[in-house]
Amino acid sequence: MGDNSMAKIDNEERIGNLSEGQYKELLGIDRPAFEKMYSILLDAYKELHKQGGRPPALTVLDKLVITLGYWREYRTYRNIAFDYGVTKTAIGNSVIWVEDTLVKDGTFSLPSKREMQRKDNMVCVAVVDVAEQEIECPKKTACTGKKAGQARST
Repeated sequence: MGDNSMAKIDNEERIGNLSEGQYKELLGIDRPAFEKMYSILLDAYKELHKQGGRPPALTVLDKLVITLGYWREYRTYRNIAFDYGVTKTAIGNSVIWVEDTLVKDGTFSLPSKREMQRKDNMVCVAVVDVAEQEIECPKKTACTGKKAGQARST
């Protein structure tokens, strides 16, 4: 137990082994969309780091997988940071970079309000069905609304 280092998540291997259906199920997008996003991010990263520099703790692929997972699962930055062995600030910066880069590229942008209001504009809508899951909560007593065993302050 003397070794505190965590095994690095190998997203290259994990993503490479996904079937078409697993892309949608695990990442929320299909393979072509994933590959297009990854290509945009790689190009932006290469442009940003033309001069070289220190290698980042998270690869471009890591950043994309983290962002898609964050959007899909609503995990906290701290929880994701624990999985990757980095700070929650690194996770937050990664998510922001991915979002800003994809929006700046324009490929995955939503139409403007003006475009949406044009009469000749056909709008496609995606409906997402989400289901809530019950979680166990501490029992509350009927008379006080406090947790069972909790003292009443006066």
